[in-house]
Amino acid sequence: MKFIPTSIPDVVLIEPEIFGDNRGFFMETWRAEKFAGAGIDQRFVQDNHSRSMQGILRGLHYQIIQPQGKLVRVVAGTVFDVAVDLRKNAFTFGRWVGTLLSAENKSILWVPPGFAHGFYVISEYAEFVYKCTDYYAPEYERTLYWNDPDLSIKWPLIEGKPPVLSAKDSKGAAFKDADYFL
Repeated sequence: MKFIPTSIPDVVLIEPEIFGDNRGFFMETWRAEKFAGAGIDQRFVQDNHSRSMQGILRGLHYQIIQPQGKLVRVVAGTVFDVAVDLRKNAFTFGRWVGTLLSAENKSILWVPPGFAHGFYVISEYAEFVYKCTDYYAPEYERTLYWNDPDLSIKWPLIEGKPPVLSAKDSKGAAFKDADYFL
């Protein structure tokens, strides 16, 4: 596995080693000692799997209490995945990083606790799987507005059309009014 820091060094792109032949492929997506050796020494407590259609944007979500680190990947389709640093004392506070995750590139992204996270589906549909370091706690969940001008996230919107949002996501908070991590 290759562990590649992004422009926000705590967010790490992981390129697994792929073993393939005419029968298909095999890859490790999690191995505790390899991740610990790369500085990601985490205990995961929950796995999630979602399916979304093209043009859907999920996020930008975070939990202000019980913050979740997420190890995310796509098993069908392609998404543009985004992490926003909400750690008030970090030198990258308020910055975001985005990357394409797909079933084809098989890349994995580590989003540590203290970040808002979301993704936008580019392909006809996408299946998104992720491991979490803490349990989902809806009472502590917060949402940032996806197109907040203070963040200026460059979403690759299909034909420039606004994304499809859930009712919850359409009521996200502005970055300047958000709850941050200290």
